[in-house]
Amino acid sequence: MTKITVTQDEFKTFAQYILEISGIALDVGKEYLLETRLNPLLGKFGCSSYSELLRKSKTDFKKEIENHIIDAISTNETYFFRDKSPFQLLQHKIIPDLIDRRSKKSIGKPTIRLWSAANSTGQEIYSIAMTLLEMGVTPKDYNVRLFGTDISDAAIAQASYGLYNKFEVARGLDPTRLSKYFDPQGDKYKIKDELRAMAQFKKMNLMKPFMGVGKFDIVLCRNVMIYFTSEDRRKIYANIAKTMEPDGYLLIGSTESLVNDTDLFTSNKYLNSVFYQFKD
Repeated sequence: MTKITVTQDEFKTFAQYILEISGIALDVGKEYLLETRLNPLLGKFGCSSYSELLRKSKTDFKKEIENHIIDAISTNETYFFRDKSPFQLLQHKIIPDLIDRRSKKSIGKPTIRLWSAANSTGQEIYSIAMTLLEMGVTPKDYNVRLFGTDISDAAIAQASYGLYNKFEVARGLDPTRLSKYFDPQGDKYKIKDELRAMAQFKKMNLMKPFMGVGKFDIVLCRNVMIYFTSEDRRKIYANIAKTMEPDGYLLIGSTESLVNDTDLFTSNKYLNSVFYQFKD
């Protein structure tokens, strides 16, 4: 399909719409991004302009077009064991400390509850599942709840099914882990049932109220807040705080900071990695 250029007025209107439905802020200068991501949808839904696509989306009661727009505009950049340091932090500090504290309080199996708030297509959750199994933290001896959420239907569908192509498994996985935790399926690889059973996935918009997610010992919200305004980041961090246990841990991206967004947490360092907990 021939690329259709977005006008300045269309961009402003569409950017406001995307902000409303997803919380993703598109600043002036990101016209190219909107065109690149949404141009294929013009042909898919028979639209000759971005204004027409917007009108159809707003009158589509099934929200099919809106969901396609969210899927297209969401970055979903991820890979297995991304940045490595958070997984080393979980393995050597956070999980052992939690197990020690939970074992003292628990009559039965200790419980570990973790939420990946910007889960994308599941690589982060499954990397954590692999880390846990390699530590001996298995569902046989522990109540493990891994919960992954994302705003994209397509991302959640892939995470739930756990099927990845050769390029996706090559990013961050060594041959040993690929062989141990995946089954070949044609020219792709499917996560083994043992890991899939440890995880639950759900579509969730971080800009909406967090309904029924429960309480967590660990929350990962990495590399997503850069797409929100500072005001929205403050709201989201406040809501995340409500989902955390008093001694819980928050992990954010290695290039991110809470300094201007919330004063609820204090930073701690271990193995050159930063994690956050509630202030005393």
